[in-house]
Amino acid sequence: MSEAAEVEALVIGAGPAGLMAAEVLAGQGVRVVVAEAMPTPARKFLMAGKSGLNLTRDEPWARFVTHYGGSAPGLRPPPEYLENGEMGPAEVMAWARGLGVELFTGSTGRVFPVGMKASPLLRAWLARLAGQGVALRTRWRWSDFDGDGWRFAVPDGVEVLRPRAVVLALGGASWPRLGSDAAWVPWLRDKGVAVTPFRPANMGFRVAWSAQMARHFGQAVKGVALHVADRVGRGEWVVTAGGIEGGGIYEVAAAMRDGDEAFVDLAPDLGAGELARRFARAPLKLSVGNRLRRVLGDPLRAALLMEWGRPLPAEPERLAMRAKALRVRHEGPMDIARAISSAGGIAAESLTGELELKALPGVFAAGEMLDWEAPTGGYLLTGCLSTGCLAGRGAAAYLAAARR
Repeated sequence: MSEAAEVEALVIGAGPAGLMAAEVLAGQGVRVVVAEAMPTPARKFLMAGKSGLNLTRDEPWARFVTHYGGSAPGLRPPPEYLENGEMGPAEVMAWARGLGVELFTGSTGRVFPVGMKASPLLRAWLARLAGQGVALRTRWRWSDFDGDGWRFAVPDGVEVLRPRAVVLALGGASWPRLGSDAAWVPWLRDKGVAVTPFRPANMGFRVAWSAQMARHFGQAVKGVALHVADRVGRGEWVVTAGGIEGGGIYEVAAAMRDGDEAFVDLAPDLGAGELARRFARAPLKLSVGNRLRRVLGDPLRAALLMEWGRPLPAEPERLAMRAKALRVRHEGPMDIARAISSAGGIAAESLTGELELKALPGVFAAGEMLDWEAPTGGYLLTGCLSTGCLAGRGAAAYLAAARR
């Protein structure tokens, strides 16, 4: 119990949102303790960076903000609070460079560290936080309220802290093995906080493939366009034994999850007329599969047309139209435990504009705990950093007001 009197601000969760909140608080001269349930901080952040850490997206503001959604407009989600100068793409890039991390922008506008990995950035960030006096406590798992205190299961027993301000950054419900298990939901509900049920976001979709597709498992689908409602995804995605996954799917996953049909254009750079002419010119002596492969230029695209386009029309014009708008036949989203992120969380009605919980004065929330969602490709991480920044500023202002 000895540490209780020393805690001015407590941040629970050491992912990007929590660490950013801690940095903002420490920058205002606040003594901060960060409690993390896992043995090491930012595990999901590190996992996301294994294939290249996509920090943000360098693109026009009007386009950037269209990628944020959710059911909480009163929350001031990223499109609104970023306009107020919190952390948009430019601020995220400046922050990373301030940690000594060199960046580059790819052809699609995605921004990465030159070294691609997340670990160098995290090491520099943790070193800066330590230099600011931030105390990191790992293997500290929040286990509910304890009267007016916060009870933690710690390596040597139980610790109860009574901080003056708290920032919750506990994550949503995806990848629970990395620490985001949503165990906090009933504890906040008991305090009068409204929490929207969690759903998978940035997830794959289950497909019951025919046996003929097995030879394509693990292969990437390239050079196609996915059309869902008013969104178009041009990124790659992968055919797996369980279905379809990958960045190109995640771009449109929210609309697919919510019931909009998805159609894949197997030849997005060709008009329907030109594609029909190519089908018509393909030698009739070839098998159907070989004719499709010759025209589409890729065995996997041909396999998808045969899988999802049956029965295939014989007329070149109708076949071209089928290839240009091939309905994706899936059986719903994959489980939330495999999703990159989650939708749902603390509802707007329970929050002030500074992300303070109305039912718990002095307690703020950030990151995937909140009811908003964004696709991967830099949008999700930027949103987490920015909510952490906003919650940290709110907590610092709360403490400053209490001292007056």
